[in-house]
Amino acid sequence: MATGIQERIGELKRERRAIILAHNYQSPEIQDIADVVGDSLALAQQAAKVEADVIVLCGVWFMAETAKLVNPGRTVLAPDPNAGCPMANMITAAQLAEARLKNPDAAVVCYVNSSAAVKALSDICCTSSNAARVVASIPAGRPILFVPDQSLGDFVARQLGRKLILWPGFCPTHHRILPEDIVRQRAAHPGAVVAVHPECTEEVRREADFVGSTAQILRFVRESAAQTFIIGTEMGICHALRKENPGKEIVHVSRAADCPNMKLNTLEKVLWSLEEMKYEVAVPEEVAAPARRALERMLALG
Repeated sequence: MATGIQERIGELKRERRAIILAHNYQSPEIQDIADVVGDSLALAQQAAKVEADVIVLCGVWFMAETAKLVNPGRTVLAPDPNAGCPMANMITAAQLAEARLKNPDAAVVCYVNSSAAVKALSDICCTSSNAARVVASIPAGRPILFVPDQSLGDFVARQLGRKLILWPGFCPTHHRILPEDIVRQRAAHPGAVVAVHPECTEEVRREADFVGSTAQILRFVRESAAQTFIIGTEMGICHALRKENPGKEIVHVSRAADCPNMKLNTLEKVLWSLEEMKYEVAVPEEVAAPARRALERMLALG
């Protein structure tokens, strides 16, 4: 049954001609009011084709920037402007510009977990769902600078057997998942299947039965005949997994894998965002144009 605040959000959505997009790591109550719940790739694809006047992006700031970049004619709101991404903060545009000078022949592949300013200095973006496809699209003889996530870059390099220049960024939430967490959970749940995100360390990925993005983990669990799953990514995804798979046991690997930035968005903040039309995302056109090209190259790959 909808609460008063959920009903009011629904009313404001109709009044504003708004749509709510939420990442898989958002809290259950945010996911339940969203029109679309997905990973970074799905949210970018959805944002690009939104016809509503207003996009409320429940995630972290770079996701709201991405929505604005791919659909600049829409008003994009971020319910909490402080919902940032530590990984995105691990590289600045100035640092990337310096790295490009040191590697003038390299193509820059930029994980979407980055600022619009960093995307603007990149050749093509990627998400954890399509990183291998994006890297494979670059001619074999050309060096590749992969920013900012060294763990995802390492995962792709191993998948493709290709050497990449890796920026030393990482996701603190995923790096708090340890190999011993998986060992402990396997002991407690004999026969369970382990699925982890490629932002985890290589030591953790080696312990897993499956490695994939949040969308890929959702599909893997949905299609698997197994009955118990140990999930090694941010805990928000477990809500969708349990809703989609009521007959299966979903075990989150560690309470440490909880992103505080993702959880800054609340129902109250979504309500206030729609009431007051804040906080609106704006990207200067001199940054937006090249950043948009990098995103469009990614989206063109499917």
